[in-house]
Amino acid sequence: MTTAIWDLECARLRPAGRPSARTAALGMSFGVGLGDGTLVIAPGVRIALSSGQVVLLVGPSGSGKTSALERIHAQCAGACLVQRITFPPEVAVIDRIAPWASLPEALQIVTTCGLGEAPTWVRPFATLSDGEKFRARLARAVALHSRGQPAGPLLCDEFCSNLHRRAAKAISFNLRKLVTRRGLSAVVACSNDDITGDLRPDTIVRFEGAGRCRVERSAPRSSNDAQTVHSISFRSRLRVALGSKRHYEQFAPMHYRAADELGFVDKVFILREGFDGELLGVVVYAYSPLELTLRNQATGGRFVRQPKLVNRSIRMLRRLVIHPDVRGCGLGQLLVKKTLPRVGTAYVECLAAMGEFNPVFEKAGMQRIGQYPPHPKRQAAVEALKKLDVDPNARDFVLHVSRSRNLREIVAAVVHEWYESTTGGGKTRVQRQSPQLLAQTFRGLIGARPVYYLWRKRRLRRPRGPRGTTKVSTASLLLPSEARSRGRASGADASRGAS
Repeated sequence: MTTAIWDLECARLRPAGRPSARTAALGMSFGVGLGDGTLVIAPGVRIALSSGQVVLLVGPSGSGKTSALERIHAQCAGACLVQRITFPPEVAVIDRIAPWASLPEALQIVTTCGLGEAPTWVRPFATLSDGEKFRARLARAVALHSRGQPAGPLLCDEFCSNLHRRAAKAISFNLRKLVTRRGLSAVVACSNDDITGDLRPDTIVRFEGAGRCRVERSAPRSSNDAQTVHSISFRSRLRVALGSKRHYEQFAPMHYRAADELGFVDKVFILREGFDGELLGVVVYAYSPLELTLRNQATGGRFVRQPKLVNRSIRMLRRLVIHPDVRGCGLGQLLVKKTLPRVGTAYVECLAAMGEFNPVFEKAGMQRIGQYPPHPKRQAAVEALKKLDVDPNARDFVLHVSRSRNLREIVAAVVHEWYESTTGGGKTRVQRQSPQLLAQTFRGLIGARPVYYLWRKRRLRRPRGPRGTTKVSTASLLLPSEARSRGRASGADASRGAS
């Protein structure tokens, strides 16, 4: 591990020359010196920085943090200032985040840096809000410094200064995780020290004004710190409670498949910060499709052509939505893990398009069974669109759907087939859909290759008390005997494109 030593001492020039009438009056009234030389910031202060370490510069505005960052930047040509990261204004954000890496790796970086919504990933940088631009710059900087061995530290001034404090804590938590796991180094400056518990800096430099500062160093981290599971600072205040579809409706716009219907909902659970705090997450469990190929394979055909047994024994996790401010902090995993035993059925399954990129359901205790291939009928529909010279991802696709009867029939057939195989009533539902909703649903189906997950509530018995009585508890485990297929199960796949 290479350790670099950086000098923070620098000089800030004070105004010189002949004072104006106003500055002279102010100097006389408040005893402010005019043009009397320079202010030395952090005299004699040096900090050590190794890979996997974070330094926090904290203090009020004007205390010298920015000057100290500039001093580090001047000493290392390879240091990267996040605020100077640029994006082509009309290029989608995801195209500039680690373009040399795989899509799952790029998505992991943007999500960890606080950009957790699919619509944001495909938007041009120029259309983002100020907070989103900061997160995009941070993600690009992390990606650049993760490529090979970085020549210098990642530098960030006014770190999370314009964000909600809960979002600031979440990004601090995620940055610490990235720095540790990827062997990066970072120096961040901010005015608030409420992020200290989540950033877990190795060194804190407290700027106290007039150039003075105080250095605090934490105990050396163990070699296995990268494998240690840490929790975000407000973890102990989180509460899981029973909710309703009304709670999901508040979060639906934050989900990348907001237009898709949920089917027949059974239970909704919510995650709050405190008993009456703001809603941070929601998970929806609904009745399952009657037939799924991978379910039949995993359970040895136990549920083939058994609709009553399916409705009694299985629920499907239809939606998991976490507030964008706190994504990447393990809250989705927590919400699923806490609610699976409360669903009330022997099995819970999930079809997740994001399962290819995010293992949240596996971390929550579900077992990954497999991934569905592209649906042949939907692939045929895409080929039919190509012959009509229509791109389903183009901006004018909705216009084509509304104007062309032939095109609408192709699109409607795909959406109808999906509705019929999941919740029924496909013909009526398709007929009443607007061209915009029909096109959006179609887009979500044609490229979907969902991962299938399964969880089983298993009854465990252990002795309790002197008389050998037993206590029943639950654990999420797929039984090996059920995971082995007892012959290839038949039955049509009901939902290859479900979310």
